[in-house]
Order: sequence, then structure tokens, then C-alpha cells
Amino acid sequence: MTNRLKHIARPAAAAALAAAGFLATLAAAPSAAAAAGSAAPECVEYYQSWRYTDVRNGCGDTVAVTVEYTNGQWAPCRVIQPGEWATFAGYGTNGNYVTGLRTCDPAAASGA
Repeated sequence: MTNRLKHIARPAAAAALAAAGFLATLAAAPSAAAAAGSAAPECVEYYQSWRYTDVRNGCGDTVAVTVEYTNGQWAPCRVIQPGEWATFAGYGTNGNYVTGLRTCDPAAASGA
């Protein structure tokens, strides 16, 4: 797993309000922590900004991953094909950051 930290300037007022509302919705969602497994392979990279975390599967195989944040923010389990990208919620403006990527079971995360 490789971290490619990027900070992107955004119009502060409107974007901060939209992100705060979105993150409040995520905080109420069920946790995928029980479905999280081991650390994602190093060929899976993430690029974080305060608004989005983009995850790229650079592996030759399909992977199912979730994003871990310092405050335990919920992130879905997503299946990503080789060479594809998935976008997760960012960490917001409150000092929360991505701590890493974990493998996960999409069936367990969805309650199936």
C-alpha cells in the first residue's frame, strides 16, 4: 500500500458545509470493521485529500478493500478490478486522516 498524499485547494465555505453533512451521514452508518481483514497488498495505492480518498488497484488480481481513518470513520467495502479506481469519502477538515487500507469481505459488509 502506498500513500500519495495530495492537498487540493477547494472553495472553503461551501465545500466544508457539504463535507460536514456528508460525513455526519457516514458516521451514522454501520461499521465495516468486523468485515475488515489484513492489510491491503502494496500494489493497492490511495491518494487522499480532505474531500475524497481515491484507491487504485495496481495489482493483477481483483481486490476488495476498505479505508481506515484515524477516527474510525465508516468506509464501505469495495471490489476493485485490476487497473480500476474507487472513490471513498475523504477525511474532512477536522484532522482525521487515512491510516491505511484493509482487505474486506463485501458479502459480510453488506449483511448478506
